[in-house]
Amino acid sequence: MTIFSNRRNDRRRTLGLLSAAIGGAMLAAWPGISRAQASKVLRIGYQKYGTLTILKGRGTLDRRLAEQGIEVKWIEFPAGPQLLEGLNVGSIDFGTVGEAPPIFAQAAGANLVYVANEPPAPLGEAIVVPKGSPLKTVADLKGKKVALNKGSNVHYLLVKALEKAGVDYKDINTVFLTPADARAAFERGSVDAWVIWDPFLAAAERQIGARIVVDGKGLVSNHQFYLAARPYAEANRTTLQTIIEELAKVDDWGRQNYREVAAILAGQIGLEPAIVELAAQRYSYGIRPVSAEVIHEQQKIADVFAGLKLIPKKISIKDAVLPATL
Repeated sequence: MTIFSNRRNDRRRTLGLLSAAIGGAMLAAWPGISRAQASKVLRIGYQKYGTLTILKGRGTLDRRLAEQGIEVKWIEFPAGPQLLEGLNVGSIDFGTVGEAPPIFAQAAGANLVYVANEPPAPLGEAIVVPKGSPLKTVADLKGKKVALNKGSNVHYLLVKALEKAGVDYKDINTVFLTPADARAAFERGSVDAWVIWDPFLAAAERQIGARIVVDGKGLVSNHQFYLAARPYAEANRTTLQTIIEELAKVDDWGRQNYREVAAILAGQIGLEPAIVELAAQRYSYGIRPVSAEVIHEQQKIADVFAGLKLIPKKISIKDAVLPATL
């Protein structure tokens, strides 16, 4: 009884911090904003995995916001970079991505803000090779074709794995493909390796015997971030607080119910429950405010990308963080 009580207390503290961060930031930075400006439609960008997808499947956010006269529209994207492009051009208001996409988006001038993040999940992404491949180590990737989604969270995993193995990033042939296209190329043998995240990673392991060369453990954190378009965040702080509260409830439930999570996600993304359960066990649950430590980690990634000329200029992550979260 004490354990569950402590968990509930922890969740209440987290919710309190998030509400203070979001609400306080908006009040401090934009004192002229009124509830009358709030949007009556919330457009959420999601991918085929994660807490947002579970939230969509359970329908709790839709019902709660409907009581406030707000309609929720869910828009699916194949990966984080495409999702943030949607955020930048105004087709969505809120979404979740990995570590790299917001860096690429900010460097390209996207007007976004970090809202919150999930804990590290380094096992949820990996570099894989076909089951019969002679490649055994990251060093073996030198001169090989490696598929990945440009600007996604796995882009940083590849950079760090090569760095640790003593292989120059320029010494591999990167092939930039969306997950679906990369899977097809991987199966055809058109690429030698694939850098991918769950649930695509779990599906490749279980369905075609893909072998993990290295995952993110000891290399990357693999945070999942929740972001909003700055104009939307400015005008809809109460709605953002509601989203965070519902995500926290899903996280609290999900970390103790892998099979139920898998059943919901399987129906949403069209994969077998056993595959999704493998992915769900590698996911980290527990939404929290964006801390100074996480901001520092993001800045390190941004600096690495700038040094490799993967982004056109240096950026300051703090410029895209709500003031009260610093």
